Amino acid sequence: MTTLRQFRIEDCLKFNQVNLDVLTETYNGSFYMSYLSKWPESFVVAESPHGSIMGYVLGKSEGEGNLWHGHVSAVTVAPAYRRLGLAKTLMDYFEDVSIRTYNAYFVDLFVRQSNHLAISMYEKFGYRTYRRVLGYYSGELPEDALDMRKALPRDPDKLSMVPLEHPVLPQDLEW
Repeated sequence: MTTLRQFRIEDCLKFNQVNLDVLTETYNGSFYMSYLSKWPESFVVAESPHGSIMGYVLGKSEGEGNLWHGHVSAVTVAPAYRRLGLAKTLMDYFEDVSIRTYNAYFVDLFVRQSNHLAISMYEKFGYRTYRRVLGYYSGELPEDALDMRKALPRDPDKLSMVPLEHPVLPQDLEW
């Protein structure tokens, strides 16, 4: 049976098998610790019965006014535990935190434009592309990101999901 629990500092020593996936953004230790200290309710791991980390969601709240939202910085599942519904479980958990704790209008996330599998998965979860962010992912081969959003009950008309007509640059992002 899978258990969802808050991330703990010692988990930094146990979640490499999750982060080794090439499509998982990996951050430095201080990044994870800043999330743990500021948004502990939004940093959750799925743990197997024998104590290994199966996956995690890392999120936060941000914005102002009707742009107040939950943001998924990372959601990932270890290869051995994929296709079991864990990503959906983790996303549902974060959406619930965004509703009950943050009273957010929507949840958003960024995904590589080339990651068709993830885009399809998020679409099944009810997310829609809001805008494209040009050159969001840097590196040897810079890549655009899709900013995907899902409206929450505080946005009954789903105004937060109305797509922009033109792409934006990373420096034009609100948060």
